[in-house]
Amino acid sequence: MKYKRWYGIGLLLLLGYANTIAQPSRGKGTHQYVINVSDAVSEIQPTMYGIFFEDINFAADGGLYAEMIKNRSFEFADPLMGWEQPKSDRFSMNESSGFASAIKQGKEASNARFLRVTVKADTGYTLTNPGFRGMGVHEGVRYDLSLMARQQEGSSKLRIALVDSLGKSLGETTVTPSGKEWKEYTASFTATDTEMKARLQIQFEGKGVMDIDMVSLFPANTWKNRPKGMRADLVQLLDDLDPGFLRFPGGCIVEGRTLAQRYQWKKTVGDIEDRELLINRWNTEFSHRPTPDYFQSFGLGFFEYFQLAEDMGAEPLPILSCGIACQFNTGELVPMPELDPYVNDALDLIEFANGSTDSPWGKVRADMGHPEPFNMKYIGIGNEQWGPEYIKRYKVFESAIKSRYPEMIIVSGSGPFPDGEMFEYGMQELKKLDAEIIDEHYYRNPEWFLENADRYDSYDRNGPKIFAGEYAAQSVAIASPDNKNNWNCALAEAAFMTGLERNAEVVHLTSYAPLFAHADGWQWTPDLIWFNNLEAYATPNYYVQKLFSTNPGTHVLPLTENDEPVIGAKGLYASAVKDVENGQLIIKMVNATATAQTVDLSVEGLSRLDREGKLTVLKSNGLEQVNSFESPENISPEEKNIKISGKQLNVQLEPYSLSVLKVGAKELIQ
Repeated sequence: MKYKRWYGIGLLLLLGYANTIAQPSRGKGTHQYVINVSDAVSEIQPTMYGIFFEDINFAADGGLYAEMIKNRSFEFADPLMGWEQPKSDRFSMNESSGFASAIKQGKEASNARFLRVTVKADTGYTLTNPGFRGMGVHEGVRYDLSLMARQQEGSSKLRIALVDSLGKSLGETTVTPSGKEWKEYTASFTATDTEMKARLQIQFEGKGVMDIDMVSLFPANTWKNRPKGMRADLVQLLDDLDPGFLRFPGGCIVEGRTLAQRYQWKKTVGDIEDRELLINRWNTEFSHRPTPDYFQSFGLGFFEYFQLAEDMGAEPLPILSCGIACQFNTGELVPMPELDPYVNDALDLIEFANGSTDSPWGKVRADMGHPEPFNMKYIGIGNEQWGPEYIKRYKVFESAIKSRYPEMIIVSGSGPFPDGEMFEYGMQELKKLDAEIIDEHYYRNPEWFLENADRYDSYDRNGPKIFAGEYAAQSVAIASPDNKNNWNCALAEAAFMTGLERNAEVVHLTSYAPLFAHADGWQWTPDLIWFNNLEAYATPNYYVQKLFSTNPGTHVLPLTENDEPVIGAKGLYASAVKDVENGQLIIKMVNATATAQTVDLSVEGLSRLDREGKLTVLKSNGLEQVNSFESPENISPEEKNIKISGKQLNVQLEPYSLSVLKVGAKELIQ
């Protein structure tokens, strides 16, 4: 049975009911829960809680990828987009200090352009780059500059500085290129102040003609201090989730608006300067947030995704195009006789991830600095495709992959919605094919999540396993720019997740989506983590995810009231697990009502529990409450120790709360 949240008039009834249940003692209004530790329902997969990454909302360039220069190699459709010349020069170039022109050389698809700068006056000539909605600069942090340059005529020196909106220098250095051959020049400097929206200023001093390319600036304090790496504070938030898997690179971004604009992993590996830039498919998707300057440099490519997964101890889960462009856009199909290159991309990716250094793609991985295999176990074919054309193509991929790599686990997709004709067709056909894992997506209102906490109770235990690959409660509507990461949505997701956990026999992977959003560059809401150029904050939804992902347990336990699972009765939702590695009992409970409720937990199958446990509570009195840059921990977990007597646990569930109770029991250790 499904239960709806009580609002409005129902709230008056709840308030009256609270008078009988609010006291933390056994009595008439107390809920009596029973947990049987000796009767484990199923094992919980290490991949149960993971991360979905997609380059939407400036999540990669301008976000996780710490490059500060936009259009560093002048490869955008407008080669000078992101670069600013003095306005007077634009209209009187021949009489001004100089001018810059993008030069296209050859027919190479990658890095085909460079910038030729003609300096005509002794006073010099200046170019500026504002980065991705500005550049975040931290006082005391070292910044590393690199660029390719050659001097064609005369002699010029480059004075390079980070400046604030008033032109004040925040740190600077000089570079003096020489010779007519391309050379890489590097320099470093330390910022003298903090600035949210700095810009890079390049002043050319001395008459002459100079060519520049691959102008790059990174903070030195990247994740694991890797040169030209990832933004450390954002990766830390991901690592703190202790994810079981990392799904990449998306999402709809896998498909592309057209097949020519699809994500092609082979173009994202190897030397950074040789990676072919691509317009981001979210570039002009939404009229409410057009982003014509949204491109993908692929400095964050497949090698970096695999490396990030390895850093976090997560299973890598790449998703590849199946030969169908986004069906919400063109739905362009590659003809079946021409599908081989797409299939070969999948086979070659497995070789890139797992192959020996003697194999062609294994050697590419090794040459990038990782001779050891990444030990990839999962691969996804298609993202949100639906209909007979997807099934036809999936069959070809499955046959080819399994014939060469029978141990590889293939993830298929059920389309963009959790119900309806498209969903039913996909599930039916994939079941016929004995699909291993089917990806389901849900972007619905909070009430849907509450009502569907029992969604997987009736799924076939012998059928395909489920990947809840993209989900997020929408406070307004799907793709609405007014969606908020409020407590109402996060609490509903928590209730739904108790159902995912309770059905871990069927549900093997889960992930919230989307992951990141730049405060000044987003297209889609809601999102798990918000950031600007200097800082980031975790949403209430993030803390819900973290409480589940850092307390996963190893086995699901039956938790019942009156021999029934707790799925919405009186607005309560609950799940229980045991951790046989650490000897712990973990209970997650959601109170989706406006009044406190008391629960007595009786534990069967154990002789004793530790005398003290830990209770973590995530709550808010207002369902519309959110976190923000100004109040990043407005809704955040609170921990306290609780005393335990015997095997009876008494917990008061606060209004609108998620509570995680963790109790030690040494005899659980196996």
